[in-house]
Amino acid sequence: MNTMTYKGYLGSVAYSEKDQVFFGKVEGINGLVNFEGESVKELTEAFHEAVDDYLTYCDEEGIEPDKSYTGILNVRLTPVIHRQIALLAKQAGLSLNGYIKQTLEEKAKTEMAL
Repeated sequence: MNTMTYKGYLGSVAYSEKDQVFFGKVEGINGLVNFEGESVKELTEAFHEAVDDYLTYCDEEGIEPDKSYTGILNVRLTPVIHRQIALLAKQAGLSLNGYIKQTLEEKAKTEMAL
């Protein structure tokens, strides 16, 4: 999936060949905010404007802009991968949940810093 970021918000990006327009949606928010443009420059400007307008609206209405998450995640793995991760967790002296949590936190920190 193609994405763009602005002020910590992620926009998904796609192209409609039929309409000859780029379009996207702001992800991870408490609402539905779309944007579009006929060029990358227009799309970028529309994305920035959409985020700014959404944040202004949330501030005026007293709405939390970011979608909330429970922190509970159910991951399905193959038995082979499950075993390998369980062994890696044991070697690290961590529970399976602790190992997965630590690994994902490190990956997210690295990726979000880019």
